Amino acid sequence: MLAILVKDGKGPIDNLYLGEAPTPDPRHGQVMVKIKAFGLNRMDILQRKGNYPVPPGASDILGVEFSGTVSTLGEGVTKFKANDEVFGIAGGGAYAEYITVQETHLFLKPSHLSWTDAASIPEVFLTAYQALVVYGEMKEGENVLVHAAASGVGIAAIQLARVRGAKTVISTASTKEKLDWLVNVPNGATNGVNYKTRNFAEEVKKITNNKGVDVVIDFVGQSHWNKNIESMAMDGRMTMLALLSGAKVSEFELTPLLYKRLRIQGSTLRSRTMAYQADLIRKFTDDVLGSITGEDGQGPIKTYIHKVYSWKNIQDAHRDMEGNQTIGKLVAVVD
Repeated sequence: MLAILVKDGKGPIDNLYLGEAPTPDPRHGQVMVKIKAFGLNRMDILQRKGNYPVPPGASDILGVEFSGTVSTLGEGVTKFKANDEVFGIAGGGAYAEYITVQETHLFLKPSHLSWTDAASIPEVFLTAYQALVVYGEMKEGENVLVHAAASGVGIAAIQLARVRGAKTVISTASTKEKLDWLVNVPNGATNGVNYKTRNFAEEVKKITNNKGVDVVIDFVGQSHWNKNIESMAMDGRMTMLALLSGAKVSEFELTPLLYKRLRIQGSTLRSRTMAYQADLIRKFTDDVLGSITGEDGQGPIKTYIHKVYSWKNIQDAHRDMEGNQTIGKLVAVVD
């Protein structure tokens, strides 16, 4: 089959190329899918550079989310049949013509979702759902703070918080364009803060009348750490999903952890067990999936795609992703 490969196994954007790779065979309980489209994620950049090891047994081809049609069934598969339209999540291998995946990690594609819509959903919405609902335990009437809010996960988390009855959803981003979009989109953020020009902890206090936020979703790490702790309300919960600004905090006052009774949870969804992921997928399917539509749909939650590329232009897609100017998902079609 054809797949997007990395020359020398790792390297800069220019090392990405379309080449030949072995076609995978489905094992027991697995489905082989002929891919129509795949989503791009920041972990793809880290993996391409050699800084994100794939989970044991996963393909070393980039990509963790995709849409397509069922091609071949492995022994024991009961949920799907040949030619079913599906989308799903995997430990790797989505930048390719074919992928094999556990049947537990596939969704039947609703007819109202396009191939690109479907490919943009699994990784970001499952991550947002885990951070906000499973770990964050967000309740109606609570205040939520979402960093990197114009990312796919950030936009998904904002919408989930709004439809679940959050009192305020405060978004942070680096440009006025992103913040204006985030607060004007349906079920978008109630407030936006430019973290480069304003102290978001002080803004959180003003917005929440000094209560603070009950749930924080953070991708940034080091540079936001102390202000996150300052922003959190009594019994606040924070889920850390990435460390974009660095992993080491040189000076940190522990007292607020104790007296605010704070809870901090880290997670990378890709490294979780297959059983954990399957359980999360079941919960998400029952709780959220039916409410998601494309950007032009009528559902309360939408998936927003910034740009669609031919997979032949994968280098351009990675350049745009590294440029940090996008709002929403980047998706490539296998053409």
